[in-house]
Amino acid sequence: MTAPLNISLPPGGILLGVGADLIEVERIRGVIARHGERFLDRILTDEEKAYCMGMGAPHKHIAARFAAKEAVSKCFTTGIGAELGWKSVSVYHGSRHEPLVRLDEKGAALLAHVGATNVLLTLSHTETHAMAVAVLVDGRART
Repeated sequence: MTAPLNISLPPGGILLGVGADLIEVERIRGVIARHGERFLDRILTDEEKAYCMGMGAPHKHIAARFAAKEAVSKCFTTGIGAELGWKSVSVYHGSRHEPLVRLDEKGAALLAHVGATNVLLTLSHTETHAMAVAVLVDGRART
């Protein structure tokens, strides 16, 4: 008999928004080469920057976070701008190394405004591309 899997998924609910983004890793590498720390400080939180710069190929992880922020902004239908900034969305890892989203005050206000309770995220990257898909979910029980 196989041991039970230790999987804990976030609560389900009503899907309120979907966003996806695909970016060429080389595009991000080029921006980093041209603008360096200025670019990184503009789009990444300190936590994200420390994580990415600690990896063997930081540009791939930075590209994935760039795609994640774009995907989340598309869920809200705002894009990155006045309502939701680059640092309004932060990607970190859960106990199983799954990508999770932390929102700042602007992001949390948008989440409440659209009636969502969670942002779910998946990331992937290869040598050439990084992608993210994000969804807004209202996980409150319905009667």
